[in-house]
Amino acid sequence: MQAEFWLEKWEAYEIGFHQQEINAYLKAYWPLLKLNSNAKVFVPLCGKSRDLLWLLEKGHQVIGIELSPIAIRHFFEENGMDYCISYDGAFPCWEADNLIILEGDFFKLNASYLQDVSAIFDRASLVALPPELRQQYVRHLQSLFPKAIQILLVAFEYDQDEMNGPPFSISDEEIQVLYQNDFNITQLFEANVLNEYPKFSAYGLKELLEKVYLLTRQV
Repeated sequence: MQAEFWLEKWEAYEIGFHQQEINAYLKAYWPLLKLNSNAKVFVPLCGKSRDLLWLLEKGHQVIGIELSPIAIRHFFEENGMDYCISYDGAFPCWEADNLIILEGDFFKLNASYLQDVSAIFDRASLVALPPELRQQYVRHLQSLFPKAIQILLVAFEYDQDEMNGPPFSISDEEIQVLYQNDFNITQLFEANVLNEYPKFSAYGLKELLEKVYLLTRQV
């Protein structure tokens, strides 16, 4: 899935992947990470997610990265937040209070932008990537965080003969292959949520499992 695909989606405002509400799994399971209230959190491929607001309300310092300047601008404008943009480094940096959103390609990100991050919320990044990019994504993520880190990960699993992504189907077995060498993996939740996504039923899906994992890296 090339960067142009997502830029074109935002340009055409075809953003069915955007959730209007704060993610229920974030609210339910984030306390399990036992972070300090002012801990720094990273949200990859953040779009204009309102999950950023929830994390800010909890006192966290939040860093996101997003390809589309349209998505970033809409986030700040829709939430009535004043922001400034600086150009120090490889990424335009959109900033307001305890929030920074870096505009650019996740795969070009380096660790200097992510000092002291304690946790990652991944609802929309791994599932947005086709199989050939997911291993590259996880390797790059590991290079950005050589020390201990926690990830709250939300993923889908379904029959891709019935529908192709994004969001893509990711099996438990693939989660193990991608993360088990560096992370302890705990599955927190699994349910068939097809009734909550009627458009996927229209595509022909018969089952849509949504799963939540807590990944803990000890170094």
